[in-house]
Amino acid sequence: MDGQPKEPRDGRRTRWDEHRRRRREELVTAALRAITAKGAGVGMDEVAAAAGTSKTVLYRHFADKEELYLAVADRVNSRILRELGEAVAASASPRQALSGIIAAYVQLVEADPEVYRFVVSHPFLERPLTSDPVQRISATVADETARTITAHLRVGGARDSSADALAHGLVALIRTAADRWISSPDRVPAATLVSDLTHLAWGGLSTVLAPVPEEVP
Repeated sequence: MDGQPKEPRDGRRTRWDEHRRRRREELVTAALRAITAKGAGVGMDEVAAAAGTSKTVLYRHFADKEELYLAVADRVNSRILRELGEAVAASASPRQALSGIIAAYVQLVEADPEVYRFVVSHPFLERPLTSDPVQRISATVADETARTITAHLRVGGARDSSADALAHGLVALIRTAADRWISSPDRVPAATLVSDLTHLAWGGLSTVLAPVPEEVP
């Protein structure tokens, strides 16, 4: 009857939804373990084995391989977002913030290169995505970089209209360098790469972060 309060949602349904959410998270964690152990070319059988279950159970929680891939990519994106925020919060200067952003990305690649390769190589995808998670991760890094650049441009009295373009340019530099670095058999230590990339990026960015001089009439 209209006007009467609705019955509360069935508690069993709520508990079931929470159980499914937790189980999906456990399966994503198992997928990450399988990728680390077997490499970026891991198969669904190996993911199921790492989870101690069967492919049938996997497909109860993920409609297809693409959905599992997207869940793994979302986990990686959440991690990089958290680590970027921590790096920027701990920085006392724009140069330190830039170095922290670069370090967070490089450390993500170094900590588990097979997971990184899995995300960027799309091995589970059989058709193009409407939203590429790799671009989403790049956008996450670029957005944090743009906020850092914008804040320091404004403090210095400089124009900030180009901050977004500069940030995406820096992310392209960082990602390309990290991709090349992780595939090199004789790569330099991560700390060296971070230092070199910071020097390279700061060399150009520092001129933009300087206050805009007054125009001579």
